[in-house]
Amino acid sequence: MNRIDRISAILIQLQSRRVVKAADIAERFGISLRTVYRDVKTLEEAGVPLMGEAGVGYSIMDGYRLPPVMFTREEATAFLTAEKFIEKLTDSSTTSYHRSAMDKIRAILRTAEKNTLEDLDGSIAVIQSRSQQQADNQDHIQTILNAITQKRVMQLDYFAYHTQQQTSRMVEPVGIYYLDSFWHLIAYCRMRKDYRDFRLDRIKGISITDDVFSGQHPALKDYIAQTAREHKLETVIMRIQKNVYQYLTSQKYYNGFVSERLDGDEWEMTFLTISIEGFARWFMMYGDMASIITPDALKDRIQEIAQAIVKK
Repeated sequence: MNRIDRISAILIQLQSRRVVKAADIAERFGISLRTVYRDVKTLEEAGVPLMGEAGVGYSIMDGYRLPPVMFTREEATAFLTAEKFIEKLTDSSTTSYHRSAMDKIRAILRTAEKNTLEDLDGSIAVIQSRSQQQADNQDHIQTILNAITQKRVMQLDYFAYHTQQQTSRMVEPVGIYYLDSFWHLIAYCRMRKDYRDFRLDRIKGISITDDVFSGQHPALKDYIAQTAREHKLETVIMRIQKNVYQYLTSQKYYNGFVSERLDGDEWEMTFLTISIEGFARWFMMYGDMASIITPDALKDRIQEIAQAIVKK
């Protein structure tokens, strides 16, 4: 990327956030902090009203806006790809809003980019797995996001799977995330007086109340990181024959896949799992073509399961 394009991209990044740290700019564009300072000074000399504070970051004076009216072909196709995911993996309200936004984006594209999107539209597809839940007629995502921005308490009619009971909860929403084919809501439950994970497909009714909560909740990513530490995830290293590896597909992600490397005719794979028991039973499907390097507790459990099978 040449300097002119980079400076334009930095301006767009500054307009996309209230505050942007110099370190974030440097990381995104692969440049030094000195180069960031020089580029920011160029923007200031060009008349962009920037405000900066040491240790905080840069922000643009409220009211200034220079809309990015041009998109590259690659950016336009990225929007189209995202649209396919949104149509299949979110609720009808989010899909509707995204279509409206896409119409505005298409309206400012050059003819060549518009033609590219039309040509590619039938060449990109997202297929739902059997475990994925249809979000039709359930506008939970937008309702939750509205509650988060307004800091409003929500009332949930929720089916608790472990107790098989329908309950009514008053919750303070923290954030939502997508994992293993389902959307999840992290919220502070006033009934349980603790944070809880609610699967959106189990929410039977949802409404935003007039009650505004003033408490400060942890950021979603911080909560998820803390939960992972509290669950004491176990590191698993296994080796599997190269000719079998292709059959693992998405299963490895459901079992905490972290990394892998090819070593001769075998793949060495690293996982972080919350359940040695669950991992042992999954591993048994490939046990004659794979081996566990660590931990010993997993090896012992696999041996116990195998012996129990032989006795039967």
